[in-house]
Amino acid sequence: MIIGIDIGSTTTKAVSIQGGRVIHKIKTKALDAVTSATGAFGKMTVENGIKIGDIKRIMITGAGATKLKNDLFGIPTGLAGEIESIGIGGMFLAGRDNIIITNIGTGTVIIEARSDGISHLGGSGVGGGTILGLAKKLLSTSEFSDIMKLAERGRLNQVDLLLEDIMETDLSFLNKESTASNFGKMLDGARNEDIALGLLNMVYQVIGMLSVFAAQRRNTGKVVVTGNGSKNLIGRRVFGAITEIYNVGFEYPEDAEYTTAIGAALSWERNL
Repeated sequence: MIIGIDIGSTTTKAVSIQGGRVIHKIKTKALDAVTSATGAFGKMTVENGIKIGDIKRIMITGAGATKLKNDLFGIPTGLAGEIESIGIGGMFLAGRDNIIITNIGTGTVIIEARSDGISHLGGSGVGGGTILGLAKKLLSTSEFSDIMKLAERGRLNQVDLLLEDIMETDLSFLNKESTASNFGKMLDGARNEDIALGLLNMVYQVIGMLSVFAAQRRNTGKVVVTGNGSKNLIGRRVFGAITEIYNVGFEYPEDAEYTTAIGAALSWERNL
């Protein structure tokens, strides 16, 4: 059994891999990298009755991985590159290689994953952290569940300038409901619900368009979406609207939020 641990800036995820299958997966939160890694490992083993002797290796990746200098609990422990881990995990979950992966976490990274190599195509500081940071200032909350509840009741035409606000007809392949400017209208009567929806719409439009550019650059019509942000249902709706315009589809593999931890665990055998 191999344990993969992804130490993120807000959440740490861990998985166990055995026989080419994901057996267990867990999440934890902690203030520092060592506490995150040891806490995730302890939670994984205790809750699932895993014996130390059954674990062949621990592979760690993510923002805090380099702060761990020694083996954990006497088990051989190695570091896996984050980009490589996303690529390996993404190919594993998608069930194929030669794919574009958009990994949405605190920020966003876009990579190309092939059987003969994994490359970083680009990314953005726009991601889940952007939503939380702006919501803390604009909505007085940084709880993602609260932001989502507000956004579900929001109306974009209260905050975004739409094409219908400035034109009487569609513009080329864009319809009148398309965004001309995120937060370009911002009516005095806009509610927190409208602002929350505007935040989500803005972030996912940026990520979606960067993904389209990457897919077009590599002549593919599919993007595999991974990371915590892959679960966001409003974000998926935004991506769906982008698909209708640009004919680039977005896929959401099961367990996509654990992609990086899965890739870290699988990277050891891949590089033997």
